[in-house]
Amino acid sequence: MFTAYYNMDFNPFNNEIKTKHNFTSNDFIQASARLDILRQHKGIGILTGEPGSGKSFTLRCFAHSLSKSLYKIVYIPITTLTVKEFYMALCDGLGITPAYKKVTMFKQIQETIYSYSSKNITPVIIIDEVQFLSNSILDDFRLILNFDMDSKNHCIVIFSGQPKLILQLERQPHEALRQRIAINYTFSGLTRTETKDYILSRFKASGKQDPPVEESTYEFIYTTTGGIPRKINKLMTMALLLGFKEKQPILTSDILLKANDEETLKTP
Repeated sequence: MFTAYYNMDFNPFNNEIKTKHNFTSNDFIQASARLDILRQHKGIGILTGEPGSGKSFTLRCFAHSLSKSLYKIVYIPITTLTVKEFYMALCDGLGITPAYKKVTMFKQIQETIYSYSSKNITPVIIIDEVQFLSNSILDDFRLILNFDMDSKNHCIVIFSGQPKLILQLERQPHEALRQRIAINYTFSGLTRTETKDYILSRFKASGKQDPPVEESTYEFIYTTTGGIPRKINKLMTMALLLGFKEKQPILTSDILLKANDEETLKTP
């Protein structure tokens, strides 16, 4: 495998790389600072960005930093649901056996969130791909979070999604929900400098102190991927695989071009 050929402990561009090897980009720093504010004050937070820009990784790091004795993490990755299905998913995450009727589940969810809070445990509800949530679910969610006549926050809710989520929430019907948003950050991707630093940090994490990359390739990598970490990971993994097959100790511009061609979907 190419990891042995390039003398690496593992594939440094694996999307499942552990949080301890995180790269502290400006996006990561800015989003984490806002999440820390949310941790202190509770309420609703929104993270948006293009697919693969680092939202999920940042959220994993955030969740990993929370004490299991003080926080209850609920993660809902599927958002193409009916209102009732969403209630059932939320009940399941909170450890509730859902009732049959929506109105009863609503009461169960509120009571459980309040019960956790009364025990000094903060529920952290992370909802991914929120741009696919129906308007009905967004309306109901605002009501679920209404405690003590809308005077207290008993949990943390994080909406994560693509940029069009902001456009969806800017519509007049969501004015009340929008006013409850405590923090908001949009991921812009890595800069040119960060792209190179990210690649160097990945190789270093895998035990490779001298990256097998031709200096002239970094600009191409940034231009091709737009600084989106997931795209960088896919391109670099393919480049390493091709370099191994061709027995090239250094990844040149030619290899990166071939890797990009391999990764680009073409119409038959």
